[in-house]
Amino acid sequence: MAGSVPAIQVDNLTVSYGPVPALLDISLSIPAGQLVGVIGPNGSGKSTLIKAILGFVKPDVGTVQLFGEDVSRAKGRVAYVPQRGSVDWDFPVTVREVALMGRYGNKRWWQDMSRNDYALADRALEQVRMSEFSKRQIGQLSGGQQQRVFMARALAQDADILLLDEPFAGVDAATERSILDVLTRARQSGKTMVVVHHDLETAAEYFDALILLKQRLYAYGTPEQVLNAELLSEVYEGKLRVFAALAGEPIDQVLEDARSSVLSKNKNGDVS
Repeated sequence: MAGSVPAIQVDNLTVSYGPVPALLDISLSIPAGQLVGVIGPNGSGKSTLIKAILGFVKPDVGTVQLFGEDVSRAKGRVAYVPQRGSVDWDFPVTVREVALMGRYGNKRWWQDMSRNDYALADRALEQVRMSEFSKRQIGQLSGGQQQRVFMARALAQDADILLLDEPFAGVDAATERSILDVLTRARQSGKTMVVVHHDLETAAEYFDALILLKQRLYAYGTPEQVLNAELLSEVYEGKLRVFAALAGEPIDQVLEDARSSVLSKNKNGDVS
């Protein structure tokens, strides 16, 4: 059945940078229409996994398939929102022009943008609530606004899969909620999203499933399955006390509260 083909299938994926392994023998399957978070300490291979799914890095071993096709044949079905730090914000381009970049992959080099391309870009800016800034230079925006514009670029591509590398990093609470609303609506429209995320305290609330990485795959499942205190302590090597200190409670209680929040939302139908 075509409907049973996973959106993303990763089998025995190993990626190295020179002699240093970034990912070791990763295998996982992500169904279509899921909002999945990727968590793990710094240097654990989270961004490398995203780049492997995009086809930006070549595996030493293993394969990546998107909807049953090799990633090299399915690039038009995946869009990418990079980390803000990897973007040249001084480049002289407007907000609308950035959104239009999402349409480049659908064009031959000699083709001009069509009325439909402009309409899709404008609709994407409306979705992220950035229409009023369409003529503004991208470098004149706040960090959160810039992040939303790059989300608009990904949405304008009209891809089936969205990969986002720490979209919530360095934004205020209102922008974080706005980005989450966009992701939720995109999931409801059938899109599959994989999001690199650093905040364990919000991971339980935001995602249908979590991938826990530290070079190898430690866990993949629902937030209540993955946010296990013993497992997280092993992956983060005891550094979880910082999260407990923030909450003023033992880490076991912090994670239990997070799991309870997820279960309550599922019961109320707020999280699919």
